Amino acid sequence: MPVANFSIITYSPAYTIVPTYECFNRCSYCNFRTDPGNSPWMSLSTAETIFKQLQNHKVCEILILSGEVHPNSSQRSAWFQRIYDLCKSALTMGFLPHTNAGPLSFAEMQQLKNVNVSMGLMLEQLTPKLLETVHRHAPSKLPELRLQQLEWAGKLQIPFTTGLLLGIGETVEDWWETLTAIANLHQRYHHIQEVILQPHSPGTQQTFDAPPFNPHQLPEVIAQARQILPLDITIQIPPNLVKDKQWLLACVEAGARDLGGISPKDEVNPDYPHLQAQTLQEILQSGGWELVPRLPVYPQFDDWLSAELQEVVKQWRKLLIQHDLFANTKLTKNPI
Repeated sequence: MPVANFSIITYSPAYTIVPTYECFNRCSYCNFRTDPGNSPWMSLSTAETIFKQLQNHKVCEILILSGEVHPNSSQRSAWFQRIYDLCKSALTMGFLPHTNAGPLSFAEMQQLKNVNVSMGLMLEQLTPKLLETVHRHAPSKLPELRLQQLEWAGKLQIPFTTGLLLGIGETVEDWWETLTAIANLHQRYHHIQEVILQPHSPGTQQTFDAPPFNPHQLPEVIAQARQILPLDITIQIPPNLVKDKQWLLACVEAGARDLGGISPKDEVNPDYPHLQAQTLQEILQSGGWELVPRLPVYPQFDDWLSAELQEVVKQWRKLLIQHDLFANTKLTKNPI
């Protein structure tokens, strides 16, 4: 495992592909979903056109982010196949896929492992009381169902990202319980790459009537999370949801070391445009930090990948080291 350089903050140059916005869940804070039948699915030809356009745009990660089709739906098989085919197409064209499509079966995860360098699923919060409020109409938000995904990812040796959504009706104690559950699973399988701490940020589509999570509280949460989580788990924050420059720097000082995938649009929080890498670099440099790109799989997990995936990852690591593909970053210092 590489020795961490604590002056470095990482991000993934990414582009998000949405197979469908349709989702059978109706989380009251969601600004992403549409009702089933109200959103066309992305075709493979459309995705391939996008991939071709991205090949010269310094993008390494393709995030496959989808609304959920019910496990018992007649469309479930076609939905899963579309996700698989999109990942395969992205991989064939030289990108590194990372899928976050809600809870999957063990067999589905096992198949997607062949065409993804990493995967993810937000735990959000493990407290069951949210099933009576924001998750009342969200069957796949059962805490035990989502926790099971993390365990299956460990058993399948899938490098994994998870996280908490802060400010949706949970308590402070709920944060520590959820983080402890993540830490315990990681101690068994050593498979969690990152934990995202995402502050609730109200959007125009949601029905949840609550204020945004106080960004001034986020550094405290990060500092406590850093005490709970093993040191080989990176804490990630979404910089577009921490608009104040000083508080973004405060989050970094508290222990956040990654800013996630930076793409043209934040599909989950469309009302909050991403700050692009050049802007983020200027902010971080003012505090003595350096922003560098990373791949969606950390080096310590490379040997978990298939030979095909390892070869694509190997080529990307060579490119990052040998060529200044990303303007204004010192890639020779890139730890991953």
